[in-house]
Amino acid sequence: MNPVSRIYVALDTPDVERACDLAANLQGSVGGVKIGKEFFTANGPQGVRRISDVGMPVFLDFKFHDIPNTVASAIRAALPLNPSLINVHAQGGSDMLRVAAQAAQDAVDSRPLVLAVTILTSLDDTDLQDIGVSAPVGEQVVRLARLAQSCGIDGVVCSALEIAALREACGPDFKLLVPGIRPDWASSGDQKRVMTPRQAVELGADYLVIGRPITGADDPLAAARRIAEELEGL
Repeated sequence: MNPVSRIYVALDTPDVERACDLAANLQGSVGGVKIGKEFFTANGPQGVRRISDVGMPVFLDFKFHDIPNTVASAIRAALPLNPSLINVHAQGGSDMLRVAAQAAQDAVDSRPLVLAVTILTSLDDTDLQDIGVSAPVGEQVVRLARLAQSCGIDGVVCSALEIAALREACGPDFKLLVPGIRPDWASSGDQKRVMTPRQAVELGADYLVIGRPITGADDPLAAARRIAEELEGL
């Protein structure tokens, strides 16, 4: 895979003009952009369309988690925005996961990949215990990934630290999108389970979500190109 195509830059801002400027500036140096709840709440579908008009693939990071019918309807409502990736929470259960995968089939053009969020990268074993989950993070991630795969989901959003276990559990074709990615020259921020871009790809990550190391850099374009260069040859 082309190193550039692996990188999705997180446009975690409510400012549509800044987001559009970043997307335009980074075009050709990253594989796509991630749009999350902050941006969508501030700008809605019209804001997403403005980003799409720049011409890069869009990952709609909405993490749908609701009753099955509501999630299926939400995915169908998102399809006119032509996302390349869209995600749901694996903890929504098997019925929700199945209808999410089925709803994506209604895309008129290319079907987006549907990914499932396993355990948020801001959580560790202690955090899981606080919410009543006794299994360690790694074990719970594999359990949820297997469930998602059995329901027709294309892959999962996971920490880089779970890549090897997920490859063993789910095989080479199951897509792994990894947030919490920080080059060794960038701060780890509020992520607890982090890894460098090169380390993650060497372990088998398909896509990397990278935010502040690019968007918070003095020169975002130079930062994106530096990351892509680090992935050359993998």
